[in-house]
Amino acid sequence: MLICPQCKFENPNANKFCQNCGTSLTHHICHECGTEVPLNAQHCDNCGAESGKVWWAIITKEGSGDWDLGSWQDDEDDLPTLPLSTEFTLPLSARPIFKAGSYIDKEQRYQLLEPLPISEENATQTEVCVRVLDCQPYQISPIEAILENLSQGLLTSSSTEISIPKLARAYVELQSSNQPGIPVIHDAWQEGNTQIVLIEDRSDWPRLLELWKDETTSSLQILHWFYQMTQLWGVLEPVKCRQSLLELSNLRLDEDQTLALERLYVDFEADITAEDETLALAEQPFSLKALGDVWQELFRQSQRTQFGAVLQILEDLELRKIHTLAQLRSRLEAIATELEVSPIPSFSPTANQYPTAPTVIQVENELDEDSSAKNDDLPTIVLSMQLSSLEDVGRTDVGRQRQHNEDYFGIETKVNKLELPKNRVLQARGLYILCDGMGGHAGGEIASELAVNTVRQYFQEHWTTDQRPTQENMREAVYLANQAIYQLNQQDARSGVGRMGTTLVILVIQDTEAAVAHVGDSRLYCLTRKRGLEQITIDHEVGQREIARGVEASIAYARPDAYQLTQALGPRDESAIYPDVEFFDINEDCLLILVSDGLSDNDLLETHWKTHLLPLLSSGANLERGVTELIDLANQENGHDNITAILVRAKVRPNMDSQK
Repeated sequence: MLICPQCKFENPNANKFCQNCGTSLTHHICHECGTEVPLNAQHCDNCGAESGKVWWAIITKEGSGDWDLGSWQDDEDDLPTLPLSTEFTLPLSARPIFKAGSYIDKEQRYQLLEPLPISEENATQTEVCVRVLDCQPYQISPIEAILENLSQGLLTSSSTEISIPKLARAYVELQSSNQPGIPVIHDAWQEGNTQIVLIEDRSDWPRLLELWKDETTSSLQILHWFYQMTQLWGVLEPVKCRQSLLELSNLRLDEDQTLALERLYVDFEADITAEDETLALAEQPFSLKALGDVWQELFRQSQRTQFGAVLQILEDLELRKIHTLAQLRSRLEAIATELEVSPIPSFSPTANQYPTAPTVIQVENELDEDSSAKNDDLPTIVLSMQLSSLEDVGRTDVGRQRQHNEDYFGIETKVNKLELPKNRVLQARGLYILCDGMGGHAGGEIASELAVNTVRQYFQEHWTTDQRPTQENMREAVYLANQAIYQLNQQDARSGVGRMGTTLVILVIQDTEAAVAHVGDSRLYCLTRKRGLEQITIDHEVGQREIARGVEASIAYARPDAYQLTQALGPRDESAIYPDVEFFDINEDCLLILVSDGLSDNDLLETHWKTHLLPLLSSGANLERGVTELIDLANQENGHDNITAILVRAKVRPNMDSQK
């Protein structure tokens, strides 16, 4: 089946357009110039940008036989189809199935972008890797279908082992736990003695070693990478892929300089007999000493000098004085203290999870791994972060059924930037307001606009320093907006359902500090690579009120009035509203999303965040295009109400001056 990239509708493979929304299933739009490009083209004909979907193919041969890629051929004129008997009398390098432009699968979906690196000289090698173009990117792969069923609980990990090639199982197991350091798997199959696994192409990501060599890379940044490696070690150990961290060429960095793996390598298993078991365990290739050896090699190849307490850690790893990840993390915490960072209470991941941010280091005593893995309540140390960019966009749409738009939003930002050859400082503040009015024509739209303008005016007068507004500020702004609408209702002698009102959600950002206040069911979400999509605000509606009272969710939302608002601005005076105010710090790159219920209804964001929001975390993603596609999606899936969204992309980086 073909999955529509716009509305996710399932279409027959023969369809050229989506049956649901009409989107082309044979072409897509170039992200650089907007030209329509065929799906099976690697580059845009207009601007030359790479527009096709490219995967990294790992092709592994079992045994000493020939490479079993089947007898299929490319149909291109320059790659003539040969009879099977003729083909395999040719030298390996001359065989059409090994040439660029040929396919590695019978369905002719995955096309080689370069010759398969197999020749007579290296014909005995058991593995090759190559980039392939996905000529049918909208067609769901068997692995993707399995992962979807796993996420919905329709399958268990154990039940999939028979249908998944051995080489792919570790990717599948780790992908279900959403580990960003591990490349995404797309497809996998076995043909005779050959296994093929297609994963996310990270071959052009910068290598860790290259940045390690950079003179501007600080000791603090190196400390971050050490910590990420210990976390990945804990993730890889259960699936026996720790070897992935021991290959220097496999250590890559994403656009935020967070450690990532290019691919997985399976741990080799040594034969251990009863007589040499003690010796074998002492020389365990996957003890923490091996991780220390990698760190030593990074210092050696980069010609950097080992610094401070890191030198002692490396010596103790070499002498096997550090036995557990908990001990190693505790030692890293001690170095963080050396670098003069302050411990503060914060969310703490379990010991064997990838960190929620590259800067969070858990403070642990020298416990055994089992006890440390169970302790989720330990304090953490958060290394100082600074804002590196703040971008935003907003859009509102009347929807498909309403005659007028009662939603309203406001965005007001101020950015100061200082950039020098060796330093860059960004100070920014942002005020984001979204309202969903009610009260009919010439009512709801008046209330929502009045609320936005009242809040804006309040913060223009009271937010005059570089400090995040206080809880009192946030509440006072809400109460003033309520009072303005309430007085207008009183002045016009509006009564009953004729009284206009509005929901309200306010987000303020001061550098890496944020606050949110809300009344009603307009929401704030936060998306990060580590935690996925999280709803920050809780709707003020009957269903949620009943849940807070201890009623089960299924019973609470079975009420006919479950979605009726319990709070709104304007209909009554301030004694009837109780705005919720929350504060949080931005310690990792995030996308903050303010939405009216026309967009959030029917779990739209929860269902489509991976396709419509997650790509927008990337600095190269166009937020204007992203919010447009989000509005279009809401019109297709919902469309019964006005639709409004504000997207705020905040990116951060370690504050290298914090250690001075």
